Amino acid sequence: MTLRTIVPALLTPPGYAHAAVVETGERLAFMAGAVPMDAEGNLVGPGDPAAQARQVLGNLETALRAVGSDLSHVIASTVYVATTRHEDLLRAWEVVQASELSAGPHTSTLLGVSFLGYSGQMVEITATAVIP
Repeated sequence: MTLRTIVPALLTPPGYAHAAVVETGERLAFMAGAVPMDAEGNLVGPGDPAAQARQVLGNLETALRAVGSDLSHVIASTVYVATTRHEDLLRAWEVVQASELSAGPHTSTLLGVSFLGYSGQMVEITATAVIP
């Protein structure tokens, strides 16, 4: 059984869910990419990858809590940073490393990409988490 969730406290996504939970031996949540938008659809931290990473992590935490999990239960993540500057990757990654997302060892990939879905968006994080 798969339960797809749209989190009312977050910006309604265009055509996808914030999370998909699949029953297996353990319950897993497959999270849509968290973006640096507030609930009203405003970009947070234009031009600032650290500020955007903080907003993204807050949104990811909100979505995870809505399905019964949290950042410490993430088992896999991908961090996307739209930039051509290595410094921007590091600024975003430092925020991720200082967050609860790094509380437990999990698989993670940091990627520099050309651009992301929203105008001005620099950071997005996808994750898979266990629901305890």
